[in-house]
Amino acid sequence: MSILHRARTFLTAHPLALDATLALGVLVCMVARSHIDPHAEHGDKWGTRTPDTLGITLMVLAAAVLTARRRAPMPVLAATSALTEVALIAGDPRAPVVMATVIALYTVASTRDRPTTWRVGLLTMTVLTGTAMLVGPYPWYDQENVAIFAWTGMAAAAGDAVRSRRAFVDAIRERAERAERTREEEARRRVAEERLRIARDLHDVVAHHIALVNVQAGVASHVMDKRPDQAKEALAHVREASRSALNELRATVGLLRQSGDPEAPTEPAPGLERLGELVGTFHSAGLAVEVACADQHTALPAAVDLAAYRVIQEALTNVRKHAGQQAKAEVSVVRVGPNMEITVLDNGAGHDGTGPGESESESKSKGDGGGHGLLGMRERVSALGGTLTTGPRYGGGFRVHAILPLQSRPTTTEETVRP
Repeated sequence: MSILHRARTFLTAHPLALDATLALGVLVCMVARSHIDPHAEHGDKWGTRTPDTLGITLMVLAAAVLTARRRAPMPVLAATSALTEVALIAGDPRAPVVMATVIALYTVASTRDRPTTWRVGLLTMTVLTGTAMLVGPYPWYDQENVAIFAWTGMAAAAGDAVRSRRAFVDAIRERAERAERTREEEARRRVAEERLRIARDLHDVVAHHIALVNVQAGVASHVMDKRPDQAKEALAHVREASRSALNELRATVGLLRQSGDPEAPTEPAPGLERLGELVGTFHSAGLAVEVACADQHTALPAAVDLAAYRVIQEALTNVRKHAGQQAKAEVSVVRVGPNMEITVLDNGAGHDGTGPGESESESKSKGDGGGHGLLGMRERVSALGGTLTTGPRYGGGFRVHAILPLQSRPTTTEETVRP
């Protein structure tokens, strides 16, 4: 088996050697067939006739031409057909050069399209069979003449079948490769979306809680000497905020664990049912927040519920960081038709968190981390097919308005900043 495998590998890598081997085999078959007389009377058909010099020359030339069948199939078919015509006209004993024509016709059929195959095949069959019947040494109805028609027809049909199968296999392979590429692209897209979602969650958690920790730590440092009881209360808030941050970070990062991990988090994602708890953390940080929430008992899709919670969390975090110590915030959550509308307003003057020469709106437009806060809100809302409007309010303060559709629809991104 190893010898056959090595031989097959060598012939596949060297197609000219394969064609030369095939031509030699065809030459041996033609020479052997030329010694057989199908019309012998006593049953011993072998050796009753021998090819003459012309016949041997025609067979050698036809076999030599076959070595170029892959590079020039049509010229090879024309050459072998012409040599077959000469052999048919030369008379008996004739050389069976038609064997080389059968191989050449098969090659043409296996490398050309079907219309070309049938046009060339019918022409070859008609010309060779007609020549044998009209000028050949046997009667027109002889089996030798019928054999020429049959062998050339089978060669064209076999070549066309091989070409069709090869095209079918190539199409299946291409379809499989395309499906594999599609799966890889889909996997990359899902990974990118998941990374973006996790990045948004991490930003929301870190920005919110670290901002509270920073504020309470500043309060504790300021009143540590004069009012230790208030400093102790601020440090307790710092501890509570840091514990909440660690819990949410653990839950978010735990999503990256394998599904079979027994430590995988089972706590549901936060939603509007935790809005009171969220507002309480800002109250503890010294931010006055008023909440107007209609339809509190309406069941929301999980994605909408989480997005609404994160938008409010990020908007209030920005108010606490950039709007100043005396700022107040108003949160409104209402259902309007098929949408959930969320509005966060503040009256901040921009005393904290703004750089020299910056207004409050400019500072908030940047957002935490170079604008990642507002960018995260926009991405969340756009992913659900909603719209987000952010910008300064007339007379001072800032406004964040999000419209979240309760039913999925094609994603659109609409963003306007109103002076």
